Amino acid sequence: MDDLGRYSRQILFSGIGEEGQKKLLKSRVAIVGVGALGTVCANHLVRSGVGYIRLIDRDVVDLSNLQRQSLFNEEDVQLNLPKAVAAGKRLNTINSTVTVDAAITDLNLDNAEELLAGVDCIVDGTDNFMTRYLINDVAVKFGIPWVHGAAVSSRGMFAVIKPGETPCYRCLFPHIPDGRGETCDTIGVLSPITDIVGSFQAMETIKLLIGAATSSNLDQIDVWDTDLFSMDISEGRNPQCPTCVNRQFDFLDRLSSQQESYSSLCGRDTVQIYFREKRERDLIKLSEHLKKSGTVNGNQFLLRFSPNPETTIVLFKDGRVLVHGTNDIVKAKSLYSKYIGN
Repeated sequence: MDDLGRYSRQILFSGIGEEGQKKLLKSRVAIVGVGALGTVCANHLVRSGVGYIRLIDRDVVDLSNLQRQSLFNEEDVQLNLPKAVAAGKRLNTINSTVTVDAAITDLNLDNAEELLAGVDCIVDGTDNFMTRYLINDVAVKFGIPWVHGAAVSSRGMFAVIKPGETPCYRCLFPHIPDGRGETCDTIGVLSPITDIVGSFQAMETIKLLIGAATSSNLDQIDVWDTDLFSMDISEGRNPQCPTCVNRQFDFLDRLSSQQESYSSLCGRDTVQIYFREKRERDLIKLSEHLKKSGTVNGNQFLLRFSPNPETTIVLFKDGRVLVHGTNDIVKAKSLYSKYIGN
């Protein structure tokens, strides 16, 4: 057993106490996405004494991350370290009694159950809707509570999802948003909002792990306008929800119409992304957002977006995407999430 003296100030808080601390030491948490929200949350959970934390992330540390991703430094950038590894190394120096498992991988339908089943709570540190629906499928299937979080620009939100008790993510967001290019790489993000949302996620996770009451709201915050808004979602379960009512796990089903298909085009240094469920893009609106992050040109049928000289992303009106400049499917998926979102 870890020396409880390390957590003496936390134990003094009546809501946790010694029994709550002992529960934390035995708990297992998976954090999906070790970026701005994920690093803040991981930092708090490791310092709080959560016994086992799995960090899941596909990317490497970039200089632009340092503005808000609190576990990284310039040396991590110079060494081109994977985020999960760099974060794990830093967390081990903070609390060596916690087991930190760094998983350098893209969470997808082939590995999601293996990586997420068996933990007591899942934390959403992701930057795209498809991964959140995948987390939701695994969480509902195995009865694992999870804490949703999102932040972009000066705005953020978080919510606690408890399968069987609260609305699931698909109850709250029945359809995958078409997206307008609103990602941190297209409209920016302020570090205070990621700190605030990540801290709330950590607090709700701790409550879940010790069996305390959690928030029943979808809480939204804007740090620039000092605006707070809470929406009570306790009665928001959809009686026809495909996921939590009918137990139809479309994002774990390779044949589902909800799936994205990725294929490397032989000899072309290009990856094609194809959506089985047809969607129509608003190219004009998307173009306006992407102009902030690179060069954009196109016509009524498609947009060509180049964030740098090595990469061009072609977006067709029917939703299909070509990522030129790589034949690595994971890299193409990362670029798509970074600039386009969903």
